[in-house]
Amino acid sequence: MSDVALAALSDVLRLPNLIASMMGVFFGLFIGASPGLTISLGMVLLLPLTFALSPVTSFCLLLGLYTSGMTGGSISAILLNIPGTPSASATAIDGHEMAKKGRAGEAIGTAVISSFFGGMFSLGCLVLIAPAIAKFALRFGAPELFALVLLGLTLICSFGQRSIIKGLISGVIGLIFMTVGLDNMMGIPRFTFGYVELQAGVSFLPALIGLFAIPQILEGIVIGAQVIPKYEAKISGLLPRFKDITQLFKTMVLGALVGTGIGAIPGAGGPIAVFLSYDYAKRISRNRTLFGTGLAEGVAAPESANNGVAGGAMIPMLTLGIPGDPITAILLGALMIQGLTPGPLLFQTNAQFVYSVFWAFLVANIMTLFLTLSTIKVWVRLLQVPKRILLPIIAILCIVGSYALHNTFFDTGVMLFFGLLGYFMRKYEFPVVPMLLAIILGPALEEHLRISLIISQGDPSIFIRHPISLVFIIISLISFIGPLLKRIRASEEE
Repeated sequence: MSDVALAALSDVLRLPNLIASMMGVFFGLFIGASPGLTISLGMVLLLPLTFALSPVTSFCLLLGLYTSGMTGGSISAILLNIPGTPSASATAIDGHEMAKKGRAGEAIGTAVISSFFGGMFSLGCLVLIAPAIAKFALRFGAPELFALVLLGLTLICSFGQRSIIKGLISGVIGLIFMTVGLDNMMGIPRFTFGYVELQAGVSFLPALIGLFAIPQILEGIVIGAQVIPKYEAKISGLLPRFKDITQLFKTMVLGALVGTGIGAIPGAGGPIAVFLSYDYAKRISRNRTLFGTGLAEGVAAPESANNGVAGGAMIPMLTLGIPGDPITAILLGALMIQGLTPGPLLFQTNAQFVYSVFWAFLVANIMTLFLTLSTIKVWVRLLQVPKRILLPIIAILCIVGSYALHNTFFDTGVMLFFGLLGYFMRKYEFPVVPMLLAIILGPALEEHLRISLIISQGDPSIFIRHPISLVFIIISLISFIGPLLKRIRASEEE
């Protein structure tokens, strides 16, 4: 190990920096586990503090929040079926089913260990092969990004478990909602009905909160249904066994690979990574028919990808000065506040600081692992809180979270609208995940499609002429047609 790396390590292990990391981890777990609050909001709240801190201390604080916030989003997803972050939506599919079977602690333990693995894998890639990955990511132009987002949207079929038709209808409705707002090319309002607030489009955070949280609250308070899993047994033996973890190793490696790769592509985002990893883990699993019923593999794959994205997104940020997602955009701002310019020269002129970022990311992952594992009993105790107390608290957090997005009650109204829509979708057994996928990925799909066609002057063959986009389109067709053919064959055999 070089002297520069050792000096950076000793700097990160100084008491003020360790305290900053711990504060960031605590705050990140709270933000991530609280329905309606986002990591981006937490980063924005802490960013002013960095004006008075040294560069290393600032990044210890922010990376602690980033890492633990990504992990914390799985806690509310598993316990309450309310994702704390958009990327935790995939975790809720099997995680909440495990909780309903009395395996909430095991589900959280699996999520935390998988998140740690994904974070460590992406850190290894960040340290060892960051320049090569960043160079490859630069080859992604508008056609490649369109094909990648299209691949993410084809997963809609996979989440229409009971009925592919209902899954497709849910996805199409989500794409219709996506068209609301100003046309990003022409600047013309579309379906805003005179509301200025709608010119920015439908924000996915109020939609996420509404689709997942409000139906739970309505069913629990109005109808009186048991929406919070009961957990009356003695809280012990919560962690998954070592044997179980070794059996999940292949799944975690897959998730980490997908997460790091997608995270390194600027603009791709975490939701694509987690749903892709969930879908591919399902395809290669021997227990693929059990996905969605409370399978640990369905938790390990998206959570490994989730934290893999964290390290992956830092690769283009540090090596090229290009943020991989909104959170790394805030980290980029924190760098510039400290007078540091990201890019290739950063590794030459401030090598010790770069190593400090690596060590700070490692320390944040370790702290998140031990802190979350040591507090699993506390989190699971939430299931023992009477619903007449817990559900109103969740409702307040949802209102605060949706309002805080743009400091307007209009977003709260959007949340309630999607909440009612989500309630009726559940009642008539329409899956909500395809709609959420379409709302999140739809704007990027339209933007990259139109940019590509402008570049090619309206020639759609641009997607075939680019090898990377062609590969993604072929995989998309296989992903879309495969489930349809299986259902047709199954219906013919019956």
